[in-house]
Amino acid sequence: MSLLLGFGLLTCIASSESSSVFVLKGQDVRLDVQENVKLKELELFKWTFRSENILRCSDTLLVKVSPEYNNRVEFYQGNFSLLLKNLQQNDSGPYTAVVNGDKEKTIIAYQLIVQERVEPPVLTVDSNSTINATCNVTVTCRGQKTSVTSSCNSSTCSQVGGESRVAETSTVPLLSVYVAGGSIICNHSNQVSWANDTKEIVELCPMKSVSPPAGSMSVCMLKIILVSVGLVIMISAVITVHIRDRFHYG
Repeated sequence: MSLLLGFGLLTCIASSESSSVFVLKGQDVRLDVQENVKLKELELFKWTFRSENILRCSDTLLVKVSPEYNNRVEFYQGNFSLLLKNLQQNDSGPYTAVVNGDKEKTIIAYQLIVQERVEPPVLTVDSNSTINATCNVTVTCRGQKTSVTSSCNSSTCSQVGGESRVAETSTVPLLSVYVAGGSIICNHSNQVSWANDTKEIVELCPMKSVSPPAGSMSVCMLKIILVSVGLVIMISAVITVHIRDRFHYG
């Protein structure tokens, strides 16, 4: 819905009323104005945060920044975009571009959510077993005061306990457990960062050697017997030829 240029890692999700923008704490973000704004005489353009002015721009393009935003914002007069610097969590909230004249007109609105980088999760093994050559593992993925318990095999995982996964647009960090590349992966993420912990399935369920049934012969033993028989035949043939030659020429 909106065009937004970000500085640092961010996610933009559009809605019918405003665009939700997720930004990593400490990064910058630029809030763009799509509409081609042309101020008429005595009209005033403003960027506001929670209804408080960030800056004002007159029809003569004279810009006045509120003192608390000095050195924290940049204003692009060509397209009326706003650059917010070094964002902190208390910068989260509604940002609105408006034009004041005979009446107030909202040009564009953003809902900004500043998030911290997620902590690395911890993946622990609760139990493991091998049944009919299939590895079955129960694991728990923990991160930031929440956990998810899943039952996994070599191809998939299914949640059996812990908190339910919430919508991807949530501001709450998400925990997920899945299988990829022969490993069980515990992933901890929010809209602007992710971290994971992994364990290889082969290390959790090492394949055990299987003894052949009683009375049966292993492939290895069969190979040894065949080679031995072949050697005996070859040696017998050489001795027979040698004895025959001695009698013939003796």
